[in-house]
Amino acid sequence: MNRRTMILMGTLSLIAFPSSYVFGEDEHKKQQALIKAIGSAKVTLQQGLAAAEAQGQPISGKFEVEDGKLQLSVYTSKDGKFSEVVVDYATGKVAKSAAITEGDDLADAKSQSAAMTKAKTALKAAVDKVLGQSPGFRAISVTPDLKDGRPVASVVLLKGKEFKTVQSSLE
Repeated sequence: MNRRTMILMGTLSLIAFPSSYVFGEDEHKKQQALIKAIGSAKVTLQQGLAAAEAQGQPISGKFEVEDGKLQLSVYTSKDGKFSEVVVDYATGKVAKSAAITEGDDLADAKSQSAAMTKAKTALKAAVDKVLGQSPGFRAISVTPDLKDGRPVASVVLLKGKEFKTVQSSLE
């Protein structure tokens, strides 16, 4: 199946089926909670990435609803160690930082760090570029990955109730 067919099938599935069917009920509930809560955020994802730089190189960032509360979480890497930095979404200041030492979070951080070691573009710049091409959208998350050995950032955007993901090269 070629790329165009895959994109068309993905688009058709989003049109033909409700998001709760495509994403699963739990993911749909998380999305709905995020849509409801994101309006209270005065800080952008890019500002959160910039604030977290004091703790290390940002290797991913996202708005999420954790225990019923909105949170802006940025993973950072410094001297081979990883941290989750929570940025206050109202003030843009670092609220807390915790070491990432185990489990899926550590595996994700290692993978994201590996992608960022090959990147020539910072995540903030990648988000800025994507937003420049997507008027009216707000960046919700950015995650780097390696695609065919090349670093790319997946930027999730939100406009009203519409989510979309845009890939941006980090080279």
